[in-house]
Amino acid sequence: MTLIDALRGILALGGPVVAILLVMSVLTLAVTLYKLWQYSASGVGRHKVLSEALSAWDLGDRRLARTRLVQSRSYLAPLVGSAMESPDQPGLEGRLDAEAGLALAGLERGFRLLDTIAQLAPLLGLFGTVLGMIEAFQSLQQAGSAVDPSLLAGGIWVALITTAVGLAVAMPTSMILAWLESRTARERVFAYKA
Repeated sequence: MTLIDALRGILALGGPVVAILLVMSVLTLAVTLYKLWQYSASGVGRHKVLSEALSAWDLGDRRLARTRLVQSRSYLAPLVGSAMESPDQPGLEGRLDAEAGLALAGLERGFRLLDTIAQLAPLLGLFGTVLGMIEAFQSLQQAGSAVDPSLLAGGIWVALITTAVGLAVAMPTSMILAWLESRTARERVFAYKA
């Protein structure tokens, strides 16, 4: 049995609710991969060289500060560079705060989608379970006096699949979102401290 066969089986049991949940899981995966690439390309969490440049600037070694700044891969390096080029410019601090805020907002792009998926997936799973229970009870009603308990048990089992899939989508999405938010919070602290 291949993965595609297994997915077809789950889709056949869970219906359109499971299909929607699988689409949500693909969206979560896509956003997660994008965020990992974005954080890596932006140098999130890699501010050692930038910190050395700032320390050298504070100690008055302008040449070393500029040299270390050029070597930094941090997305904050251009902001610090513009501050080093004209430290006495009026309104510089406010402009740098605004630019840092924009850079951090870029890092937070996609968080709302992940949050929506984490909140909606269990509700969709529960919705699928309710629909499945309705079907199971309709089958029980149609059986009349010749009620077979396995008919009800089978319907409930199938109905609970959607809840399980909803939780399987929501839990990792929630964990990924929490991790990304914590990384961004650390970046925010560093950006405003720098």
